[in-house]
Amino acid sequence: MDNSLSLEIGLPGTLLSEAYFDCRFSCLREPLGFARGAERLADDPEAIHAWWETAKGQVLAVGRIHKIPSNSAGSQADHAGLNATQCPPFTPLEENGNLRPAVQIRQMGTRNEWRRQGLASGLVVALEAAAVSHWGAKSGWLQARIEAIPMYESEDWDQYGDEYDVKGIGPHCSMWKIFDHSEE
Repeated sequence: MDNSLSLEIGLPGTLLSEAYFDCRFSCLREPLGFARGAERLADDPEAIHAWWETAKGQVLAVGRIHKIPSNSAGSQADHAGLNATQCPPFTPLEENGNLRPAVQIRQMGTRNEWRRQGLASGLVVALEAAAVSHWGAKSGWLQARIEAIPMYESEDWDQYGDEYDVKGIGPHCSMWKIFDHSEE
């Protein structure tokens, strides 16, 4: 039996499999009672995606990163569908233009039986590297669910600001990271 996993990267424009979206739905939206479709975002075609899959094509963990438009501080709807909560802007990004190009990680999820095995950390590292390589990203931003903060901190992301509630999802904290370009 082959238990090997592969880390896949999809640059903007990559056609994503139904297995990718099934994983995203089952990890992030279904447990909260959302309808199918809430896992898909309008800007998915412009984002970089990363996922772990088995040799048989089962997707075990997913994540994505997108470039934050130059006229935005990152405030946006948390999910697709009606009544989506607006997540707050990344205030330091509003105040410092030297942090651009800036990117945001979203839609990170790992199937329960595969958690705590380093898959999410692998996705974060891969997404960061792809964003630096593809867009020349200088900084990264995200809104972390409270239980995910230790994983992000293990990859050198820093919390800032106060905890806040994303309606229908739960408590979050904003996090950021300056990307080191010294090895270029």
